[in-house]
Amino acid sequence: MLWQTTWNEIKTRYAGSVFGLAWLVFYPLLFLGVYSLYIFAMVTVRQGESETAKAIEQVLLIFCGLIPFFGFSEALGAGTTSVSANANLIKNTLFPIELIPAKAVLVGQATQIVGMGMLIAALGAFGKLTPWALLVPFVWLLQIVFSIGLVWILSSLHVFFRDLQNVIAVAILMLMLLSPIAYKGTDIPPKLMPIMYVNPLYYLIVSYQDCLLYGQYPRGTLLPVMYILAIAFLFVGFWFFGRMKRAFSDNI
Repeated sequence: MLWQTTWNEIKTRYAGSVFGLAWLVFYPLLFLGVYSLYIFAMVTVRQGESETAKAIEQVLLIFCGLIPFFGFSEALGAGTTSVSANANLIKNTLFPIELIPAKAVLVGQATQIVGMGMLIAALGAFGKLTPWALLVPFVWLLQIVFSIGLVWILSSLHVFFRDLQNVIAVAILMLMLLSPIAYKGTDIPPKLMPIMYVNPLYYLIVSYQDCLLYGQYPRGTLLPVMYILAIAFLFVGFWFFGRMKRAFSDNI
């Protein structure tokens, strides 16, 4: 049921457009292409054409963080309002409403899957792809599990506090500024590390960078911490959603 509803949602999103599901490829392709041209232009103007190799690595570094960030932010934005936006399903006792936020998270992964495929192809073309890239599906699974648990909590709260979606929009912007997207995890000043430790995207993005671009196992305790966070939020989120859903029908 979860797979079917997710696939139907993806098809409905692009229904009526000229290119249909092809936009799943066109959108990340156009976005990443324009972003790459911008970075190349800036590097060429500032440092000269001889710095092309550095520009390529900088583009790949940014995409290692930007692509999963977009997947996470899209899941968070859509998932927060998912319960409130599906009042008809909430009142349908035959449909397990726990699947509504989970579906929103999975739909948000569609663009990330395509973007990540393009990134892996680019890494292979520039000779930077290593066997450690095989660890990416596990990191991605932790991202999905963590996102579902978090969205279960946020979508429950949104039923009672509709301003939450505005707070989430600001929080997503802050996470983008506070996450190591445009720089290496090793370049973070020690004074900023306490902020990174409470930012779940820090563990995700640096793990993607290590596995994809630097060809190594995620440094330190990145994966163990992300594993603990994912499992903890999944169980807490499921419990919290189960307690709150009893009052959904009276507040939607």
